[in-house]
Amino acid sequence: MNNLIDIMQMSTDELQELIDRAMDIIADPSKYAEACHGKKLATLFFEPSTRTRLSFEAAMYELGGNVIGFSEAASSSAAKGESVADTARTVGCYADIIAMRHPKEGAPLVASRKAGVPVINAGDGGHNHPTQTLADLLTIYREKGTFENLTVGLCGDLKFGRTVHSLICAMSRYPGVRFVLISPEELKVPRYLITDILEPANIPYEEVTSLEDAMPELDILYMTRVQRERFFNEADYLRLKDTYILTPEKLRSAKQSLSILHPLPRVNEISVAVDDDPRACYFKQVLNGKYMRMALILKLLEVNV
Repeated sequence: MNNLIDIMQMSTDELQELIDRAMDIIADPSKYAEACHGKKLATLFFEPSTRTRLSFEAAMYELGGNVIGFSEAASSSAAKGESVADTARTVGCYADIIAMRHPKEGAPLVASRKAGVPVINAGDGGHNHPTQTLADLLTIYREKGTFENLTVGLCGDLKFGRTVHSLICAMSRYPGVRFVLISPEELKVPRYLITDILEPANIPYEEVTSLEDAMPELDILYMTRVQRERFFNEADYLRLKDTYILTPEKLRSAKQSLSILHPLPRVNEISVAVDDDPRACYFKQVLNGKYMRMALILKLLEVNV
C-alpha cells in the first residue's frame, strides 16, 4: 500500500496491523520519538479542519518529523487556479508524505497519481474520510475488544457524512455486524452503500427514523452533525439540523455497555450533559486518531521501529 485514499484499500489484516502498532505506540511512545527524524509531512488542507489537520501534525511531530503545508485553499496557489495535480507534484518535491483534504470527491486520488510520494486522503467532499475511520476503529477496538457481533447505529446525516460511508465499508467485513441507519428521509445513506456493500454480503440492516426506538439494541451509537457546508439550500439545512439531539433522557433505555462515538465537530446533536457519561467516547476518538495516524505514517513511509 503506497497511499490511503479509501479505507477499502486495506484488508482486515492490514487494519489489525495498524491497530497493533497504535497500541504499541500507546504503551511505549518513547520508542517512536525519533522514528521519522528527517522526514517531512505536508498537510494540504483546501477545506477547514481542526482535529484532522492538527492530529496529523501532532502525529508527525511525535514521531520526530517535521510538517509543512497550508490550512485553506486561499493561502495556496489554488487561489491562482493551480490544479490539484500540479500542486501535488510540486509539494512532492518538498515532502516525504502528503495528507490532503479537499471539497471535491476524488481530489486526493488525482494527487496520489502525480505526487511521487505517499498521499493520505484526509477527507474528500462527501465521499471518504479513511483516517477518521481508523480513529473510529481503534476506539471501538479499545472499548469492545472486538469488531464482531456488534449492532452499530449511525444517526444523523448519513447522506453527506463521509465518515459514515467509510465506517460502514470498514465494519461490513466483520462477522455478525448489524447496522441500524437512523436518519430523516432526506438524509438517508447513499443507495450504493446498500446495493454494493450491504446487500451483496447479506449484512443485516434497517433504515429507521426514530433514535429512541433503536436505542435499546445498540452496542455502538455513531452520531453525526447535519453539515451546513454540504447543503445547496439553507432552508433545508435549517429544517433538518435539529432532527436528532442526544440527551441523557434519550440514553435511559440504552445498554450500560453502549459506546457513543462522534467524528466531531458537534454543533448541538449531542448535549454537553452527555459528556460526563462513561459511555461517551468521542474525545477518546480524538486521541485515538493521533495514534492511528502515527501508525499509518510509519506504514506508508516503511519505517520499522
